[in-house]
Amino acid sequence: MSWIHEKAYAELARVREAKEKQVYPFFREFESGGIHTRVAGRDIINFSSNDYLGLTNHPKVKAAAIAAVEKYACGLSSSRVQATTTEHVDLERRLAKWFGFPDCLTFTTGYQAMVGTIMALADKDTTLILDAYAHACILDGTFLAAGVPKNGPEVRFFNHNSPKSLERILQTRERKNALVLVEGIYSLDGDMGKIAEFVEICDRYDAVLVVDDAHGSGTLGKNGTGIVEHLGLQGKVPIVVSTFSKVFGGIGGILLADEAVIDLVKHTARSFLFSASLPVPVVAAASTILTMLEDDGPALVSELHQKAEYMRTKLTAAGFDLGMSNTHIMPIMCREERKTLFMHVALFECGVLMVPITYPGVKVGEERLRVNVTRGHSQEDMDTAIELVKTYGEAFFVLGGDEIGPYEG
Repeated sequence: MSWIHEKAYAELARVREAKEKQVYPFFREFESGGIHTRVAGRDIINFSSNDYLGLTNHPKVKAAAIAAVEKYACGLSSSRVQATTTEHVDLERRLAKWFGFPDCLTFTTGYQAMVGTIMALADKDTTLILDAYAHACILDGTFLAAGVPKNGPEVRFFNHNSPKSLERILQTRERKNALVLVEGIYSLDGDMGKIAEFVEICDRYDAVLVVDDAHGSGTLGKNGTGIVEHLGLQGKVPIVVSTFSKVFGGIGGILLADEAVIDLVKHTARSFLFSASLPVPVVAAASTILTMLEDDGPALVSELHQKAEYMRTKLTAAGFDLGMSNTHIMPIMCREERKTLFMHVALFECGVLMVPITYPGVKVGEERLRVNVTRGHSQEDMDTAIELVKTYGEAFFVLGGDEIGPYEG
């Protein structure tokens, strides 16, 4: 074997072990899309979907995408520099207006939107300041920027959601400019960022705040425009990054800022300039969902919140620890890898999918099942899941906290 194969074999030991013990939980092959799906011929209620408003499979959304395929085909075979359509520009204009920002730029993925924005804005005169629980896209954008020869920024981390920790770092930063990177909702814990306090601190220290609101767009605020609306901070957060891969039913990234920032990113972000243009069928689907949000946003968001509150109330009443969650994303804390994987497998065998999060996704001792409640889940879906989680929570000592014995095949 070459060193590459030796490296792969050594680093995949945990994967092999999980597969041998039949508890490997990832890369299951869906036979249909949506919150109600099929895997290996079995009906599955999916509590791991990010389709928070349940609009991905709406007939109008599918029809719009199909019409766009007929007009533009599946892709444009080039980057936005040579492959910008009227549909791209119209959607960006509408998104800026709906979110309440001066301008908007769409990327091929949300990951690329964050990576490209960070790399376009950061340089040797910048300190990048990240929440300790920052998403991978923020981390990767930061590390790529830091690796630019002779022009890399300083990189600092502050304690999760801690205004005091952020302020200490802003006071001691070594570079003139500061870019603070946080999230509206943290996807593994389901807790909202303390954005109002961060806005005040950033204003005091002349720092620019960037909010990744991927999980808040479409789910927070009366109209669903996200954490900025939810906290009444319109006009006070200069840059928001979001995505089409949750509420907007496809894939793609959203950058919201003023015209100068958008123009700078548009002309310098490598992940934008050197990636194929967002396919028009995806643009058409997102545009159709945006129309639904413009027309019925308050009702759609309210229904999501009602279902999330029902699920939260039932789970906490049963005795489950939901960690720091205060949104529709709820971690069921198992706090041990074996319990988490066994719970996942047992639930899946009964037709309920909840993704297990274990090390290195979270620290040892913070293992959990992540539950995403969506507007598309029915009362029966939720009640079925709740009863099964209670049954297996007791069987595997997630409720009660006892040990389940050695992890043996």
